[in-house]
Amino acid sequence: MAAADLSAHVGVVSACQALAMPRASYYRATSAQESGEEPARRPTPARALSPEERARVLDTLNSERFCDVAPAAVHATLLDEGLYVCSTRTMYRILADEGQVRERRDQLRHPAYAAPELLAVRPNEVWSWDITKLKGPAKWTYFYLYVILDIFSRYVVGWMVATRESGELARRLIVDTTAKQGIQPGMLTLHADRGSSMKSKPVALLLSDLGVTKTHSRPYTSTDNPYSEAQFKTLKYRPEFPRRFGSIEDARVFCREFFTWYNTVHRHSGIGYMTPEAVHYGRAAQITQARQFTLLDAFAAHPDRFVNKVPRPPEVPLAVWINKPEKVLREEVVAP
Repeated sequence: MAAADLSAHVGVVSACQALAMPRASYYRATSAQESGEEPARRPTPARALSPEERARVLDTLNSERFCDVAPAAVHATLLDEGLYVCSTRTMYRILADEGQVRERRDQLRHPAYAAPELLAVRPNEVWSWDITKLKGPAKWTYFYLYVILDIFSRYVVGWMVATRESGELARRLIVDTTAKQGIQPGMLTLHADRGSSMKSKPVALLLSDLGVTKTHSRPYTSTDNPYSEAQFKTLKYRPEFPRRFGSIEDARVFCREFFTWYNTVHRHSGIGYMTPEAVHYGRAAQITQARQFTLLDAFAAHPDRFVNKVPRPPEVPLAVWINKPEKVLREEVVAP
């Protein structure tokens, strides 16, 4: 008996799980084997369908008329026609015995989307972009804020406020931003969700011409675009963020002030409390060294205040991931 042989090495629970076998069945079989008796077979109930009746039910369920219909709907349809063949549960049992229990409805099958795994070890290697709505002066009126963010430095490399969401407007912003940052072919990956503008033909053709790799989040998976989502939260949780904007000019003025603050003043926790501008333009190492000197002076003056441990400033990550692979996570846990 395969289960008995396997259980001797890994235990009964693990063996039954590996073989998809109920433990009760295992114990019944081993008990019968030890006693030398054949396990009792469950008698067929008198009310059970005959083999011919089961075959007719299966033919009905697999007919051209009902092959894409759920058993409950088949049962109801036949009742409306004055015909009863068996219960809905019996239909499911017959289908299960034939290995045909699945989604029977005729509907679109979506492909399996792989999680995007993106790595940035320097600025202008991976950008993330998204669009969010800003409430306008009246109910159901909105302005649309487009933001392109460098995930390594958290620096907002480009933004725009418009009256609509459009692939053509997104294309113009990407053209201006890549030119401003000096992006060369093969240098950049641009990541976004699956919005209409993100997947539009103007954007796709542009990125192909620029030699920019494009990637997309999985459907309904906001954690595949975490840096843009976090940046929008920072924007909308600012104390001065208004409930509504009186006009598109008001929205642009506010965003101009916000992004100046965000890039040049805001100390971001994800990059060692540097400003995004300092990391993006390569000043992080110099600032970290200056912080270290300050801490060393403080340690020399009062070592007892640091519990005999030399203080170190917050570090800027050497690599930034979107969906770090499990293999890398395991290696980091194992590494000393």
